Amino acid sequence: MKTFICMLRGINVSGHNIIKMKDLKQLFETLKFQNIQTYIQSGNIVFQTDNNLISSLELLVTNAIFQNFGLEVSAIVISIKELQMVIHQNPFIKTINDTNLLLITFVSHIPEIALVDSIKNSAFGEDKFQIIEKTIYLFCPNGYGNSKLTNTFFEKKLKVKATTRNWKTVNQLLIIANSI
Repeated sequence: MKTFICMLRGINVSGHNIIKMKDLKQLFETLKFQNIQTYIQSGNIVFQTDNNLISSLELLVTNAIFQNFGLEVSAIVISIKELQMVIHQNPFIKTINDTNLLLITFVSHIPEIALVDSIKNSAFGEDKFQIIEKTIYLFCPNGYGNSKLTNTFFEKKLKVKATTRNWKTVNQLLIIANSI
């Protein structure tokens, strides 16, 4: 069995798209996933399965959430190896003292180079980003809530689905994944 991390976009935010983690865990059990653990209320689920096809897992979770909760929610699934690489490759980690200002935006697929080039030299105040394959590393010194580098921005500009997690959450998901 392989370990995967599923991150849902936009659940339990400001009273919208409410799904209790207990209900989400039960849903994952009906999908025959094993060793399911959730982390905080923002839709982070670590699980194991024999199905190694990530696109199949994303579609399965997305469809199950729609069928069971009536919500159209994007699911981004990555392997434990991918998560380890994401953490290891963070270009900002060595130059930033406060890891609370670091975030990771996970995207559904590698964006087209022309789309990346179209935003690469844009000004975003003090905010910085770097794209490495399916990962966007963010440094937001004035807080993510004040940044223009949102999921919606990247989804529109790069034609991807996106969900963002703070550095603490990303690292905690790896700890959980390593423990099952």
